[in-house]
Amino acid sequence: MNIQFDATDKVNGLMTITIENADYQTEVDKTLKDYRKRAQVPGFRPGQAPMGMIKRQYGTAVKVDVVNKLLGEKLYGYVRENKIQMLGEPLPSDTQKPLDFEGDAPLEFKFDIAVAPEFKAQLSGKDKVPYYTIGVDDKMIDQQVQAYAQRAGHNEKVEEYDSEKRDVLRGDLRELDADGNAKEGGIEIENVAVMPQYISVDDQKKLFDGAKLGDIITWNPRKAYPDNDAEVAGILRVEKDAVKDHEGDFTFQVTEISRYVAAEINQELFSQVFGEGTVKDEKEFREKIAQQLSKQFETDSDYMFLLDVRQHMEKKIGKLEFPEAILRRVMIQNNKERKDVEKFVDDNFQASIKELQWHLIKEQLVAANNITVGDSDIEEAAKEFARAQFAQYGMTNLPEEYVENYAKEMLKKQEQTDRLVDRAIDVKLKNALKTVVKLDEKTISLDEFQKMAAEKSN
Repeated sequence: MNIQFDATDKVNGLMTITIENADYQTEVDKTLKDYRKRAQVPGFRPGQAPMGMIKRQYGTAVKVDVVNKLLGEKLYGYVRENKIQMLGEPLPSDTQKPLDFEGDAPLEFKFDIAVAPEFKAQLSGKDKVPYYTIGVDDKMIDQQVQAYAQRAGHNEKVEEYDSEKRDVLRGDLRELDADGNAKEGGIEIENVAVMPQYISVDDQKKLFDGAKLGDIITWNPRKAYPDNDAEVAGILRVEKDAVKDHEGDFTFQVTEISRYVAAEINQELFSQVFGEGTVKDEKEFREKIAQQLSKQFETDSDYMFLLDVRQHMEKKIGKLEFPEAILRRVMIQNNKERKDVEKFVDDNFQASIKELQWHLIKEQLVAANNITVGDSDIEEAAKEFARAQFAQYGMTNLPEEYVENYAKEMLKKQEQTDRLVDRAIDVKLKNALKTVVKLDEKTISLDEFQKMAAEKSN
């Protein structure tokens, strides 16, 4: 066997692998003997069919399989041993000649290899990178207090509908005919729930203003939700396609008005949010919320920091040269199932090159800072993600076993695990780089931060 790698330029290479008969014949013969032992050939006992017959029937296919396996092993082995930083997969070269697997002549394979550009990604204390801290103000704390009070609230029955209170009306629905009488065979449903504040047409919405228990309101569900047949179908309890058959008026007799009332801001709420005995009064409650928000915002600040590191490194290194012709072919190959593959590649190619450049820079930064990720790091990343998910719903005081169980479920899915590996690497990388570079620390408002993050993410 002979392997030759020719660098046509700094980022393109041609690998030629010549495989001789002696490289594969022993394995082919061994495989064919195994086939013979198992073959069920009419007229012969198992394992007694002539080898010549087995070779004629299976020889070429076995040879192709053995050669392809050997080819892959040797190609990737050569790449590893010679430290070629290959991008994507090797592609059959346009100079590849037809192969004859029937004969015994040497088989010559040619592959185009995309090679990563050479560069050095380094950071030190001479590199100045912004680090933005989001300031927590009273308005944020007030909003979070109200959010906790809303989550801990309850429904209570009231006598009169108030459009400002997001009340839910329940009542009996009856379909009317063109003369305003109960429609024979029409829809009649008890205990239908309606939330008038979500009605999209004002004149229909206003029909419910000031409604009291026992009131009968005449309205038109189809006119109330002209662009939402699914909503109408849900109210009338019919299939979506049947909505067109019920475009007339309905009466709605109010039987119940339910109002959601926020919880009082007292010791019961403090204990519910942060646990028994953790907070003793509203002042401590607000302080605890401020700490919680600062912790949550720290994750955002770290995310922004990595965006700024990326921006800093891209500017420092400049535009790298990539083997675009090969990478474009790789991208087409990876998306060949798309009908619009050519347009898709044209639209997304430069963005993919930009992401590839950052991936290569990040790889060097990870290696330079001796960052490795183990099972415990991935599990912790899963738990942090779980805590963040629960926190969005105000669940900040969950037992650890709940967090662990949620994390374990996430780790059962390979796609989730891959994302968590990246997340764990990012956590370690930002922690390391914050001690390497000079931080230009600034405190800004949440609005300023969100605007800046949106601009840098695009």
